[in-house]
Order: sequence, then C-alpha cells, then structure tokens
Amino acid sequence: VQLVESGGGLVQPGGSLRLSCAASGLSFKDYHMTWFRQGPGKERELVAAIGKDGISTLHVDSVKGRFTISRDFVKKAVYLQMNSLKPEDTAVYYCGAAWKWADIWDMKNHNYSGLGTQVTVSS
Repeated sequence: VQLVESGGGLVQPGGSLRLSCAASGLSFKDYHMTWFRQGPGKERELVAAIGKDGISTLHVDSVKGRFTISRDFVKKAVYLQMNSLKPEDTAVYYCGAAWKWADIWDMKNHNYSGLGTQVTVSS
C-alpha cells in the first residue's frame, strides 16, 4: 500500500496550492481519507477528512472557508485545495486512510499514511 503526496512548495501569503495524494494497493473506496499537518514544533493535527461516500466532509475551524478536501474514485486520489494561505499554514502535510470514521482524528489510528509534502507560506 502506498499513499504518495505531491503539490507542496513555497507560496506567498494569500496564495493557493492544491495538494494531491495518490493511493495504490488498497481498496480506495473502503477508506475514509484525511489530510493532517505538522508545523515546526507542533503536534500533527487533522486538517480535513472525507468519507467513503465522497460526500461527507469535515474541515477543522482553522481552515474552514479556505481549504477544501475532495476525492476521485476513478483516479484513486484525494486532494486538498488550499486558498488564502497564511504563514501559520506552513507545515508538512500528510495524507491518511482510515477504516473507521472515529479514527480520523488521530493519525496513529489510521490504517495507512504517506510520507508528507512540505508547504511553506512566506513572503
């Protein structure tokens, strides 16, 4: 099983990025998918989650209205569109797959996770 994140980079405050996570080796439709992030000196935190149905979504308060999670069942991919980026969004962003919705809050309870992609928001 592999979850491979891409799309990170350096962006100015107010800019946008779209992160992608390509999944392989797992039954993609059977997992809730998540994005986590870990900033410098901070704990890893949930950013957004999307259900197996592709419709149910959750975005934490700090990114609501700015970030949008989505998934493509044909491409077996999950995306995170990030707009109006702020310096405090700087972090390594990780993609995760969880069998149970109750497990989305803690990446330690996920079935699978990727190696991350760096996002830096700075002028």
